[in-house]
Amino acid sequence: MKTNTLTNLRLLNRIVLILILINTFYSVYGQVSTRFSEPLRVIDAWIEAQKDYGSIPGISAGIVSDQDLIWKHASGYSDLELKIRTSDSTIYSICSISKLFTSIAILQLRDKGKLDLDDPLSEHLSWFNLQQTYPEGSPITIRSLLTHSSGIPRDSDCPYWANPEFPFPSKEELIEKLAGQKTLYPASTIYQYSNLGMSLLGFLIEEISGLTYEDYVNKNILSPLDLKNTRPLMPESFRKGKLATGYSVESRDGKRSELDFFQTKGLVAAAGYSSTVGDLAKFISWQFSIRENPHDPVLNGNTLREMQRLHWIDPDWKNARGLGFGIYKTGATTMIGHYGSCPGYLSQLKMIPDKKLGFIVLINCQGEDSYSIVEAMYNILQAYETAKDVPNEKVPEPETYCGIYQDFWDGEYIIVPWKGKLALYSLRYMYPDKPVTLMKYIENDMFKEIKDDGSLGADIRFERNDKGEIYRYWIHSYYMVKK
Repeated sequence: MKTNTLTNLRLLNRIVLILILINTFYSVYGQVSTRFSEPLRVIDAWIEAQKDYGSIPGISAGIVSDQDLIWKHASGYSDLELKIRTSDSTIYSICSISKLFTSIAILQLRDKGKLDLDDPLSEHLSWFNLQQTYPEGSPITIRSLLTHSSGIPRDSDCPYWANPEFPFPSKEELIEKLAGQKTLYPASTIYQYSNLGMSLLGFLIEEISGLTYEDYVNKNILSPLDLKNTRPLMPESFRKGKLATGYSVESRDGKRSELDFFQTKGLVAAAGYSSTVGDLAKFISWQFSIRENPHDPVLNGNTLREMQRLHWIDPDWKNARGLGFGIYKTGATTMIGHYGSCPGYLSQLKMIPDKKLGFIVLINCQGEDSYSIVEAMYNILQAYETAKDVPNEKVPEPETYCGIYQDFWDGEYIIVPWKGKLALYSLRYMYPDKPVTLMKYIENDMFKEIKDDGSLGADIRFERNDKGEIYRYWIHSYYMVKK
């Protein structure tokens, strides 16, 4: 009797756990099923493949639609030695995405009347003594620092990007080095990305607010936005646990080495933050919510739209900046946000405000193309959004045909449902802007290729084994085997 009671209790606990998991799945992905579930299936498999093909230790990613994190992905390890799996709550260095928080702080102070964007920096920082190579030119203003057009060097005169020590300077050391540095270009004439410039804005925040940089952003940005896992530092106490370990670029023998832990010290305003997919998703959703709200307590919505408008573009149109925000072209689409690269970490935060879509990619190694991952995520969604949707068109039992297929020439492909059709995507190709093949159901296991102009092309046949299971895909007298 006692044994039966224990068995029933265990069974009840399992049922409760399953119900909780189901509820969690639908609370996170509920909106996906009606709009994005099919392309997100491709994105999920494609990113997993890129992680494996690139020998990436770990990756966490997310897609935001307005106020919802509609998709999140975590694969690989945050620490290879300890075999700690990644998740959406794994903490990564976000490096230069830090600049967005610093820029918001500057505009907060502007809105309070504490500064003007066209103020010369020297008006507020009396110790600013960088040598002016072009004294006849325009002054170095707060605006020019925000748009990376001030003409000052990229970095402080310290080798802090060098392995293994990563000797980031303190605030005092950075200021001491200034007198030995000089401007590279006349202010407001040429784009020159500058960690030094954004670090100086961090010191400006301290000078005007009377608080340390860390205290200011915690009080005025991070706490009000409830970004509990975002910090203007790397949380050393979370090493080998919640904080992902950073790894090097891949060597010729396919190995990556663990890099030394670092703090950016005097460069915290430019590159010192750490965060998670979950927190960055909140940060993106907040921006979508306030763009039309002039009364948001953290930042006036009009100010945010001002920051995300074009304020600088090179004559060759290659570099475009808002106020702190980068502006990027992906085909005909404009994305706004920032990227990051620090020793052992890569990060991307990109947004399409008019579509209220946001993308997050966090990686714990060097040497990978994180921006191409964002482009691929968007392109797959866009291909689905623009695909023709024919009423009542459907594939009988589509999951029968779906899955991973192995190709002799090009490696793995995935077949998924696609608005009443089937779509074939390559998992090795780095730039999946549309399906390799789109298939229209004809009858039984026969399909037709849909050409770019919508007309029907080659015959496609799925072959079954003795058990009645699909195991091969045929086109042009060539086949791929289902894995």
